[in-house]
Amino acid sequence: MWLSSLALAVLFAGTVRAQSEAKKPTAFGALEASSAEKAKTQAQAWLKDVGKTDAATQQRFESIWSQEERTLLDRVADTLALGDATAARLLTEARDPAAPAPMKVPDALRDAKASSFYKANLALAYARALSNRRVHEEALEVLKTVHAEQVVDPSAYLFHRAVAEHALLKKTEANRTINRLLEDAVFSPERYKTVSALMLLDMQTWKDKDLGAVARKMENVERRLELARGGPQTQKLQKEIIARLDELIKELENKAKKKGGGGGS
Repeated sequence: MWLSSLALAVLFAGTVRAQSEAKKPTAFGALEASSAEKAKTQAQAWLKDVGKTDAATQQRFESIWSQEERTLLDRVADTLALGDATAARLLTEARDPAAPAPMKVPDALRDAKASSFYKANLALAYARALSNRRVHEEALEVLKTVHAEQVVDPSAYLFHRAVAEHALLKKTEANRTINRLLEDAVFSPERYKTVSALMLLDMQTWKDKDLGAVARKMENVERRLELARGGPQTQKLQKEIIARLDELIKELENKAKKKGGGGGS
């Protein structure tokens, strides 16, 4: 069944992509990742702007950018950590599964004096690390502070934003983000397109008040409790689950009564 769903998702992603390419004028709205040369030039210029021009730093920078097997975002993130202690600390904390999940967007990502290159790409690297830990609330809030056009890898931005929106049951937002990924980020990795298509297929089955909706909320509560978030928001979700289960039980009881009454007449 899993393989069938995967095959269907691949076909679905290809169909969406083909339809979008047929409908849209060439290159309109296209989102492409930066070239390695452009990203390296921007990263080096940023290092110079923050005063990191010493030989040791430049040697480490060249070492980072010689690792061509790594993604652009990884290399940019390492450059930001190399040149800024705050960026290094934030990324280390975000990647550490034992570290407490953050409760707000870091001040560094709201600093009006920081360059857009720094803020946008640090936001994406930080949110990606949180997403990998299933800290979807803050990952989404961080991604909302920047735009896909500002980062070196727009498809990664759209993918991790879609993952967060899907996990938080934001169906409308997730659909919009996934459609943009499939239609505009045409050169995004196949794994992004396939998983995004699976999320689209999943959301087509969602109904607001059925048992599936209750199960999704329960999964969200479980995830939040694993992150030691048993506060008001989790309690609100728990109350909503109990209330909906009570409603479903009453609906079943009423149907049983009607059926029983009809049988005895």
